Amino acid sequence: MKYLWEDLYEAHYSELLAYGINISGNKELSEDLVQETFIRAIINTAILEDLTSSKKRAWLFRTFKNLFYDRYRHSVIENKYIQNLYTEFSEDQGIKEIENTMFLQSITPEDRTLFQLRYIEGFTAKEISEMLNIPAGTIRSKLSRCRQKLKETIEL
Repeated sequence: MKYLWEDLYEAHYSELLAYGINISGNKELSEDLVQETFIRAIINTAILEDLTSSKKRAWLFRTFKNLFYDRYRHSVIENKYIQNLYTEFSEDQGIKEIENTMFLQSITPEDRTLFQLRYIEGFTAKEISEMLNIPAGTIRSKLSRCRQKLKETIEL
């Protein structure tokens, strides 16, 4: 017995990947987003079962596009944040390290771990969620508070 998502995968994977590469210019990113799109399809099987074939295809492409835009928005915000974090204190590497250490010591050990995993190690909130068994939304919320505290620290 074949599942609905398997039929969708066979019918649309290559086309969706080509679409992704076309709009992003990045094969690896496109592959990640295609996988995420099909994960969403699995999660939303009940919705997709009632759609016609063309509407299922449209749902996949719209989901992919939304995931792409979300990823792009987050990367722009993070890049801006990281640039602000480091350009303001670019005079001496030693001073940067001291300031970074002081900031990291000013937050709780749990928040410090999340901050380091996200901004130093480069893991996504979803990956951190899977590692630490904490909901991704909680991680994003805690990171937001850390960024706010960092902003307040920088403005002092």
